[in-house]
Amino acid sequence: MSTISYLDRLLEPVTESFTPEVARALVNLRTDAETEAHISVLRQKANEGTLSPEEEEEYKEFVEAVDIISLIQMKARQFLARHSA
Repeated sequence: MSTISYLDRLLEPVTESFTPEVARALVNLRTDAETEAHISVLRQKANEGTLSPEEEEEYKEFVEAVDIISLIQMKARQFLARHSA
């Protein structure tokens, strides 16, 4: 079983507690401008292969966080599609 499948299964109790308001808030979740600017710098350095070891670890954590948030947002969209009136 892939890591995403495990994560998907582990998040199931969380997604079962969604309300339409919570699901909409999750779908609309965005990072703040300061964080986005910092990540943009890290992304550019990653593409150029110039990340320091510390930056590489930070960027890896960011990518992992985005994967998790994306999965939660997908589940929120599915919830809203099932519960739209």
